[in-house]
Amino acid sequence: MGSIRLFALLCLGLVASGCASTGGVDSQNDPYETSNRQVFEFNQKLDEHVARPVAVFYSRAVPRPLRSGIHNVLANLALPLTFVNDVLQGEAKRAAQTFGRFTLNSTVGIGGLFDPATRAGIPVHTEDFGQTLAVYGADEGPYLMLPLIGPDNPRDLVGQVADIFLDPFTYVSYRSDVYWNGGRAALDVVDSRASNIKTIDAMESTSIDYYATVRSLYRQNRNQEIRNGKPDLDNLPDF
Repeated sequence: MGSIRLFALLCLGLVASGCASTGGVDSQNDPYETSNRQVFEFNQKLDEHVARPVAVFYSRAVPRPLRSGIHNVLANLALPLTFVNDVLQGEAKRAAQTFGRFTLNSTVGIGGLFDPATRAGIPVHTEDFGQTLAVYGADEGPYLMLPLIGPDNPRDLVGQVADIFLDPFTYVSYRSDVYWNGGRAALDVVDSRASNIKTIDAMESTSIDYYATVRSLYRQNRNQEIRNGKPDLDNLPDF
C-alpha cells in the first residue's frame, strides 16, 4: 500500500505539472483556487479539532527541556537528507557544514539530544529534493492545497516522494521500524505545530483572508529557501 500511495503522489505531481504548462496561471499561481479553498477549509477543521489540541497538550504536559531535546533529535535525523541534497546541488561548503553538524551533534550531542554544533558556530540549514529540482530549473507548477499535507506544488510534491528514497534512514532495517518511522513522522508534526501555536493563532486572527495569507507566506518562504536566503535578483522591479 505504501508503494501504491507513493506512485499515486508522483502521478498527481506530474499531471498537475502538465496542467500548469497548458492552463492560465494567475499572478498568485493559483488556478485551482476554488478547490484549494475547499481543501484548506477541511485542513483548518482538522487542525482545530485534532492538531492544535494535541500540540497544546504536548506543550503543557512535556517540560520545555525535553521538548527541546526531542526537537534537536528530529532536526538531527533530517541532516543526512539535507547532506544528500547539498551534494546534488553542488554546494560543497553547505554539505561540509551539514556533515559537521550531524557528526558533532550525533556524538558530543548524544544522538542529537543536544546541539553543540550551533554553539560551535556551525550554521543550520535544510535542503530537500524539491529545492534541488528548482536549482536545476524545474518550474514549481500551480499552487496546490492538499489534504493533510497543506500548501504544496507539483515540483515539491515529486521532491517529497524522491526524498523518501534519498533519505539514508529509509534503508536502515531494524525491529519495529514501521512503528519507529510512523512515530518519528507524528512527532515531527506535533513538534512543528507546538512550536508555532502563538504565531499561527496570531496570523489567523489578524488576517482578512487567511487562505491568501498562508498562500503568500508559503510561496515567499519557499522561494527564499531555494535561494538559500540570497536576494531575488531575477525579479527586481523596473524603475
